[in-house]
Amino acid sequence: MRLSDCRVVLTGASGGIGMALAEQLCTEGAQVLAVTRQHQVLEALQRQYPQRIHVVEADLREAAGRHAVLDAARRLGGVNLLLNAAGVNRFALFEQVDDGQIDDLLAINLVATLQLTRALLPTLRNQPHALIVNVGSTFGSIGYPGYAVYCASKFALRGFSEALRRELADTEVDVLYVAPRATRTGMNSSAAMALNEALNSRVDEPQRVAQQVTHAIERNLAELYLGWPEKLLVRLNGLLPGLVDRAIRKQLPIIRRFTHSTEMPPR
Repeated sequence: MRLSDCRVVLTGASGGIGMALAEQLCTEGAQVLAVTRQHQVLEALQRQYPQRIHVVEADLREAAGRHAVLDAARRLGGVNLLLNAAGVNRFALFEQVDDGQIDDLLAINLVATLQLTRALLPTLRNQPHALIVNVGSTFGSIGYPGYAVYCASKFALRGFSEALRRELADTEVDVLYVAPRATRTGMNSSAAMALNEALNSRVDEPQRVAQQVTHAIERNLAELYLGWPEKLLVRLNGLLPGLVDRAIRKQLPIIRRFTHSTEMPPR
């Protein structure tokens, strides 16, 4: 797809990757419906691209919020790109996470994405060509201690993307699943970032992730996994999970040392 031809619904637009995507898309000439619960974060971007970005303040966990996005898409004349980038994370041992936190993380990362995608499918199918992009994670392929609920949401999102791609194979709607590795965003707590540093894990900047996602959109890819050796570890986990089990078990004392309860930042 040519980005200059795109009319985009972008969720999580005030987050690290989401905001970088919004700026990248506007720079390339796309029309962007930026969905957020924190419209004030996007005010500077609105001033920079007043003809390109249109902010929709909505809570996608609520039916009213999803209807607001659908109405805005109709006013734009329909959309041909849905970019599901909204998400939250929580670095904590599973026993430290309470019922409400589990419900909230799954509602935002998974349920709202499925419901919004379903609501927008008729609009997308009316386009000559359309694309759904689901932003997942390396942890959608590798279960990792301290991220059990997050992994559950991203494993499910990866499966949804694969199934939907096959379901729409005889239509003009394609599906791209994107799996970033650790990224420097406000979604990650200070403890999570400290763990990455202790393990010498590479951390990408949101702008780099956004560039790679937009390139994948232009090339009409089906999947995009970011980072090395993360791409290798994804393959190894699929073929030789016991090998990955042993490697991660050695990291457990460090992981437990950095794990603590923190609030999930809103997106």
